[in-house]
Amino acid sequence: MKLPVLALALASLAASPALAANWAVQPAQSTLGFSGVQTGSPFSGIFTQWNAQISFDPANPTAAHVKITINTASAKTGDTQRDTALPDADWFDAAAFPQAVFEATGFTPEGGTKYQTTGTLTIRGISQKLTLPFTLAVTGNQATAKGQISLQRTAFGVGQGDWATGDWVSLTAGVNFTLVATQQ
Repeated sequence: MKLPVLALALASLAASPALAANWAVQPAQSTLGFSGVQTGSPFSGIFTQWNAQISFDPANPTAAHVKITINTASAKTGDTQRDTALPDADWFDAAAFPQAVFEATGFTPEGGTKYQTTGTLTIRGISQKLTLPFTLAVTGNQATAKGQISLQRTAFGVGQGDWATGDWVSLTAGVNFTLVATQQ
């Protein structure tokens, strides 16, 4: 009697999908950046403090899960005045909203190394769904994902008061990333 139950249990384990592996981001090889235009001049910057939790099985990308948590006070552009202003209440309001979060489940293959994922981005307590296109190359136990997207900053409350219009700073902001991760 016990043998058929054991055989059934083993068969169900063999038929179940493989568990997705966890991947650890390599910070020295990865960047999370942003860009914009202020008074007609383009600028770019990076977030210096962020982390990512990634669960991904290359054989089953639709089961992937990613959560990126960004320290909003860590935005740096190399311009002292801008870097001092970004954490303030008019921009990221890092005192009230110390983190921005992007979370998505499922990578949709688009052919070759092209993918997209739909997730939720939360900045300043405002959450918006967005579809993020990216490329993903997996070699052995290392994966490299690269992508960029344009956002309307005011949809997330970024730029209050005089900054709420596009008069001084463009309403469109770019986000770009290169994530290099190793399988755990």
